[in-house]
Amino acid sequence: TITSKISSGINAEWPLRPGYQFQSFQQFKSKSGKMNEEEKIMLRDEDDVWKVTAVLNILIQLTEKCNINLQLQAIEAGEVVTEELAGEFGMRPIYRMTGYFSLIGLLRLYCLLGDYHMALSCVQHIQFKDKDMMSLVPACQITANYYAGFANFMIRKYANTIYLYQHILGYIQRTKHFFQNRSFQAEDINKKNDQMLALLAIASTFCPLRLDESVNQQVKEKYSDKLNRLQHGDMTVYDDLFFSGCPKFLSPIVSENSSSLFGSSGPRGLQLQVFKSEVDQQRLIPTLRSYLKLYTTIPISKLAKFLDMDENQVRCCLMAFKHKKEVAKGDGGEQTTLDIDFYVDKNMIHISDTKVARHYGDYYVQQIIKLRESNRQILSRVMAAAPPQ
Repeated sequence: TITSKISSGINAEWPLRPGYQFQSFQQFKSKSGKMNEEEKIMLRDEDDVWKVTAVLNILIQLTEKCNINLQLQAIEAGEVVTEELAGEFGMRPIYRMTGYFSLIGLLRLYCLLGDYHMALSCVQHIQFKDKDMMSLVPACQITANYYAGFANFMIRKYANTIYLYQHILGYIQRTKHFFQNRSFQAEDINKKNDQMLALLAIASTFCPLRLDESVNQQVKEKYSDKLNRLQHGDMTVYDDLFFSGCPKFLSPIVSENSSSLFGSSGPRGLQLQVFKSEVDQQRLIPTLRSYLKLYTTIPISKLAKFLDMDENQVRCCLMAFKHKKEVAKGDGGEQTTLDIDFYVDKNMIHISDTKVARHYGDYYVQQIIKLRESNRQILSRVMAAAPPQ
């Protein structure tokens, strides 16, 4: 049983493992064209192996066993976790850690299945901070931030995505020397870093928030040739960056003819179509914003000539601009998601500059970190080269 396995002292990362095994098996089942007849018969006879509902139920039971959500709510409210609240099992560290990491496992699985609202509901009481419980397992912290950011990205809360990715990319940069000697983790962490940079490039195009100096530099170094093309609505660049940044999606139902369920491109292609529909709605907004930034007032008729559209279409674009701005704010409603704001009075557009003054503290902090890292490397080489006493 689940209880006996946990109580036997199994590692707290165990709840994440079924998710990875489930993903590998689902990917194996989806490649039915490469199977021989015997393998197909075996899968048909054993169709209950690694069922989606079974995997999700196990993870949910693990979270309920220790009342981890109630514990997190109490911690969030600044209350003391008592035995009455956590229950007999919830007071034991092994159960509490198992339940906590099961929430991360649920976040990951729901993202792979395309249920982003459910994914975020699983971690709504988790604080994505360096000192949170997940910081005990750095690989888990990076994975959790990646999937939480991606879920926010797909439900169009780009400000939340930018906040999460800035936080974790800065964390990776500060601690990357700790992973250099762990090749089994370094490869996966570097891959997640590149995926988050790709998604961050798109999110910052849709929601132009001020990025940290170090993170902004990483994005420019990695995708300097693609950022301008994103601003001009180049669909091929959006496709490339989305495929570079998205996870390997899974189908909750795998049949021998998977193309009949999701088309020839599979679940990944289906998610791409959802994303492309958002790009179509957002495509004119960067151009519209660039024109509005040049004026304090401009007639709709004049803007319509610039955009080569009729006035009714321009009004629709302005309404879409306002709508996307509010949606992109995410949970932090006080955040400035655009460097301009405007309102329409009859046939005149009035624009106000809401650009936030640039802060230079982050830049100097990053340079200090780089200097310390350089000093550490120089000192370690000097010590290595010094003759033994």
